[in-house]
Amino acid sequence: MAVTYEKGRQLARGLVLASTLLAGQAMALAPEHEMRRLMLATEEAVAAESWGEAGEYLNRLQQLEGSKPADYFYYRGRVMYQAKHLNEAQSALEAYVTSAGTEGSHYQEALKLITEVEKARSEKAQAPQSSNGNGGKIAVIEPAGDQQVSSLRKLYLVDTDREALTLHLNSLLEVAGWREDQTIVQVDKPADIEYRISADESSINVQEIRRDADGRVVRKNQNLSVYGINPQVEWACEAAATTCWVYDPRDGSRLLQLAMNRQRTQEIAQTMGRLIRNLQDPTGS
Repeated sequence: MAVTYEKGRQLARGLVLASTLLAGQAMALAPEHEMRRLMLATEEAVAAESWGEAGEYLNRLQQLEGSKPADYFYYRGRVMYQAKHLNEAQSALEAYVTSAGTEGSHYQEALKLITEVEKARSEKAQAPQSSNGNGGKIAVIEPAGDQQVSSLRKLYLVDTDREALTLHLNSLLEVAGWREDQTIVQVDKPADIEYRISADESSINVQEIRRDADGRVVRKNQNLSVYGINPQVEWACEAAATTCWVYDPRDGSRLLQLAMNRQRTQEIAQTMGRLIRNLQDPTGS
């Protein structure tokens, strides 16, 4: 009798567990609904000036598959501006203006914020430099495009430099996609060529996503072992081809084909180099 009772209890526990798992699966939102939910949550957090909370929602939005609505870039620009990440703030705001145009509900505010970003960058450039006892300037090498990695950890709400640099790199790449037709750029429509980066303890994976005129998507992955390569990642822009390139640190071949934006391309190359350096020596960065 005791055996029968114990079996009954086990069966009941199994049914409860199964129903819980099924309920969790049933409540999981499809990506398009989850994107809208997170956008609403971001809007509310920004309205309440809860910048850390807004940043968390934006990070989760960044990791969702599919095209982002134009307002996503406006809110990312605002959050980045509050965090003093001026380059990324300007890139996101410019992406919003390009996508939403004059009909965008945040169009004028985005233009004002771009001006504020430029003023802040100018003030930063004109700030007096620290000097040594002999009156000479001290050369300082700033990682990740003039942004301290510790501040990136706080911005992206992660515990490690590797996670922070990877998220920051993907955030920059998100608005750097290359388009064959440069005359009409809509950020809510995917670029012809874009990239996503992931990293483990010793390598960086680069996923290239290409879309043809018929909407077909081809994904290609290549793995870069970080050992024995130079973390000084080179880049260049070709005005005639309206293209910027980030070069493969292993052999100098073309690795990333990006939209024509020198400042953004430089920051992508610097951030990738910082990530390589971190993986090569995680305790020394």
